[in-house]
Amino acid sequence: MAKRSGIKKLAALVLACAFALSVGLTASASDLSRQNTYPIVLCHGNGGWGRDEMLGYKYWGGTDDLQKKMTDAGYTTYTAAVGPYSSNWDRACELYAYIKGGTVDYGKAHSEKYGHARYGKTYPGLYTDWGNVVNGKINKIHLVGHSQGGQTTRVLIQLLEQGSAEERSASPSGVSPLFTGGKPWVASLTTLVSPHDGTTVSDFNTDELKQYAKQAIASVGAAAGLGDNLIFDFKLDQWGLKRNAGECYIDYADRVWNSSVWDKSNLDFSFYDLSTDGAAVENGWVKAAPDVYYFSYAACATMEDPITGYQVPNPLYMNTLFSANSLVLGRFRRSEAGRAVIDSTWWPNDGWVNTISEDGPKLNSTDEIVDYGGAAQIGNWNFIGTMQNMDHEDIIGRFGNADDRFLEIARRAGSLPVVG
Repeated sequence: MAKRSGIKKLAALVLACAFALSVGLTASASDLSRQNTYPIVLCHGNGGWGRDEMLGYKYWGGTDDLQKKMTDAGYTTYTAAVGPYSSNWDRACELYAYIKGGTVDYGKAHSEKYGHARYGKTYPGLYTDWGNVVNGKINKIHLVGHSQGGQTTRVLIQLLEQGSAEERSASPSGVSPLFTGGKPWVASLTTLVSPHDGTTVSDFNTDELKQYAKQAIASVGAAAGLGDNLIFDFKLDQWGLKRNAGECYIDYADRVWNSSVWDKSNLDFSFYDLSTDGAAVENGWVKAAPDVYYFSYAACATMEDPITGYQVPNPLYMNTLFSANSLVLGRFRRSEAGRAVIDSTWWPNDGWVNTISEDGPKLNSTDEIVDYGGAAQIGNWNFIGTMQNMDHEDIIGRFGNADDRFLEIARRAGSLPVVG
């Protein structure tokens, strides 16, 4: 393990130096100057948790506190916590309330359509001044989304800017402000290894995915040394799965795992949104906003098998817990009418997500993806590049140092001009 860690750190250092040189050749001095002081909000991916869970083991950084590192560097940063397995719509509604403050409203039309409660938890708000106008300028935020968090934040921006005509029609006198639109409150979004076109992991059997989810939670608990002392909130209150007072975690978890929310027929759930089919549907109505800067990072920790031509986990860089996923991702094919064709271009992966899916939305999307050369294009996806020899969680510092990467993200966000 020590040898693997040392090799990864050396490789990461070489990659970071190469990346810094490439950016230095194209970026002007003005790109590095601070032009805004908007706070940064981190949104976790599938199976994620908040700062008050897992006995302090951080989703963002593990034993290293990336929120604190960014804040100490002068970039005020907050960590959001939304439903780890909820749909992107539900998570976006929760993220809005979590940041602004108030009671989660999933929408009358949406909740009736899918059969869960309309209202959720009430939050005090991370940044209650969000959206307020001061001296003629809107208090905006920068969003950073890891994995599914990239999809969720895209849905949030879409609803903020365009609202929902269906929700306005269903509840004209009591509609949530989120669904009224006209809120250009986000300055930028940076996505890290997000399945914009879905992940073929979610095209597998739902029962297998549930087992992967159990394994993922257990592996984080083991890495944090928590054992059976997990403090993990599934945040599925809207489905009647709230942890009862005095209920032990094992009983609570068993009740959640045995519920019907995991059924493949449930289209208001993360497994559908993360599939290539679900992502294509989402990409059809969630569009890049013309007044938001979008950035994306991809990662790959596989290599080609010289005999089969398949992509297999690189044992020097891939977390062994992701190997089973990676092997299936690295050879999965599909050619069916009406569905995305999955061929060998989809095989490189980071253990959870196909690398091809991480630069930005393409399936059923009109968004434009451009290579970032130091001068960001507003309204388009500025693709930073693929981080080679890096798996799905290395990029957020779970099993390696990500301080420089996140400070780079913060500096880039802070250098963006004030718009609106």
